[in-house]
Amino acid sequence: MVRRLVAIAVFATVVSPVGGTAAASPASTLKSQLRKAMRGTGSQSGAFVMDAASGKTMFSRRGTTPRILASNTKLFTSAAVLGRYGRSSSLATTLIGTGSLQPNGTWKGNLYLRGGGDPTFGSRSFARGAYGSNASVEALADELDTAGFKAVTGAVVGDESSFDSLRGGPSSGYGTSIYVGPISALSFNRGLANSSGSAFQSNPPLFAATRLDQALGARGIGVKGKPRTGAAPAGAVTLAEVRSPTVANLLRLQNKDSDNFFAEMLLKGLPMAPSKGGSLRRTGSAYPLTPTPDAPDAAAARDPSTTGTTRAGTRVATRYASSLGVKVQLADGSGLSRSDRAAPKQIARLLRAMRRREGFSAFYASLPIAGRDGTLSGRMRSGPAHGRCHAKTGTLSDVSALSGYCTSRSGGTLIFSVLNNRTNIYNARAVQDHVAQLLAGYGG
Repeated sequence: MVRRLVAIAVFATVVSPVGGTAAASPASTLKSQLRKAMRGTGSQSGAFVMDAASGKTMFSRRGTTPRILASNTKLFTSAAVLGRYGRSSSLATTLIGTGSLQPNGTWKGNLYLRGGGDPTFGSRSFARGAYGSNASVEALADELDTAGFKAVTGAVVGDESSFDSLRGGPSSGYGTSIYVGPISALSFNRGLANSSGSAFQSNPPLFAATRLDQALGARGIGVKGKPRTGAAPAGAVTLAEVRSPTVANLLRLQNKDSDNFFAEMLLKGLPMAPSKGGSLRRTGSAYPLTPTPDAPDAAAARDPSTTGTTRAGTRVATRYASSLGVKVQLADGSGLSRSDRAAPKQIARLLRAMRRREGFSAFYASLPIAGRDGTLSGRMRSGPAHGRCHAKTGTLSDVSALSGYCTSRSGGTLIFSVLNNRTNIYNARAVQDHVAQLLAGYGG
């Protein structure tokens, strides 16, 4: 009898260990590790981690409280740009004419250089060298030269009417910001006044018109009038166009190095973006703007009564996030404004929702890779996170953020967001990197 009781007691100990001796589950171990990692970050910081496949919350520490986003704002800008345009679309800069081409090659009338918000447009050397873009004044001049233009009786007119004329966002009082440069629908060389980048243009559309005038002259196409600014009148026809790189490439250029200029330009163009798409259909020798349903195109399908503004752009981006079930407060596209706020949980929800959207591969590929490129090239250069975490950074004077995706050791994807406000940014980055290492090393 005694032996039987001892055997039962031993069996009970094996199948039901005393508290504290049971092996913790991988998920509970991760949660404990994350809790320790976030210890000491203060009440103004928050973090949230979820499983990408199931949506299950893996960890939350003040994860539902909105925080200043810094450049994590660009995640919302990127989502809206992809959702409105599609990954394969591009932005057009068009040369529009009012007049007629005479048999001798003389264009009787003006040429209007109308910007479509392409952040890569400029000189051939700058556009190609900086962005791999073919959108340049030289390319437009080449098109007219090939078409037989010999002279222009009017002037080259810089048309930035697709956007308002405010040069910045709320963080700079809507004037030119040193962290962005002058915003214009007809930006040229990202608003730089010289090749050294030591000054900004005071009048971007006039600057661009002047450079086109010079490019035409270099091809023997004389323009009688002096370059000026103005809006192309109704009834004008498109004579030539150049296009930006695809949206997928624009987002890569924006997010890898956290380019504020690209973000503000793309956000400002959102009100003009077609909800169902459109493209240029060429007809004869002149190219009227005719929407078609297959390839989104800002220049072709935008409502001509709509003007791109920062405020209108934030409304579009906010509504797009809302359509994904995500709450955010936006004041600009780059994150320079401290009014850009969202909770870590809401960022995680955005990132998960994007996985189910067309074009996700472009969104994912635009994010810096830990230890490899962009703003994460110098972080997490070893350890499990290296090469396995794609995430967007964010930095202001006392704000640091990191949100993205980590492929875990077990092969799953974990989505995370760490937002540190009122913090030492270097300490915050150490915490963020530790979190990413834990997620990439997770074996659950």
